[in-house]
Amino acid sequence: MEKNYKNESMVDVAYDVITENHRIMNFQELYSEVALKLGFSDEEKLDKISKFYTNLSLDGRFVTLGNNEWDLRTNQTYDKTHIDVNDVYTEMDEEARANVDTEELEAGEEEEYNLDEDKESDEYDSSKDEEDL
Repeated sequence: MEKNYKNESMVDVAYDVITENHRIMNFQELYSEVALKLGFSDEEKLDKISKFYTNLSLDGRFVTLGNNEWDLRTNQTYDKTHIDVNDVYTEMDEEARANVDTEELEAGEEEEYNLDEDKESDEYDSSKDEEDL
């Protein structure tokens, strides 16, 4: 007998869907099955997809594996689901430095952003990339 999902949240239904299928699921496929089980009309599906994605992202039972594929955290190893926060902040710092417009900086601010290395030239120097390797 099919379970009645009418009074359940979308993420609870998604949990059941992934549990029943015993596999990683693409977001669109997962949402289609959730919408089908909850009896959404086409208009409701369009209205609720962003809320579903947000709730799925925030619910600790689920994990994204990249390429818009989702699974239950309990089905995945720690190595596959763990993100080293230090790596995230290092990438953010590098992006921030790359996005600073040196012409708009006031005196002394270049040191704050560690930008004083390349004062003489705005041209790209590929030899610096080789040094990093």
